[in-house]
Amino acid sequence: QVQLVESGGGLVQAGGSLRLSCAASRITFSIYTMGWYRQAPGKQRELVAAISSGYSTNYADSVKGRFTISRDNAKNTVYLQMNSLKPEDTAVYYCNARLNGRPEYWGRGTQVTVSS
Repeated sequence: QVQLVESGGGLVQAGGSLRLSCAASRITFSIYTMGWYRQAPGKQRELVAAISSGYSTNYADSVKGRFTISRDNAKNTVYLQMNSLKPEDTAVYYCNARLNGRPEYWGRGTQVTVSS
């Protein structure tokens, strides 16, 4: 079955950086819009960033200028470079794959904790 496997989370001090990766298998990766979502304790899951099959990107206002989403279709992998991290970025980060007319897929998540 389809798998999305996130990696790269961890504990970092405020102002630091992390790079998340999401490796996809058993989908035609290049035609999917790939996204990163996050969910903090007691809050709803929210979109952080997304990249379309045509490499168009969009970001949540809270991360613009600090986070960068990218994709490598040859490796079936999407990345999230996170710089200038803040304590409010602490959350579980989830990878998402979506395509009109197809089922939507989610990874299991990776924890990002930013200490002040």
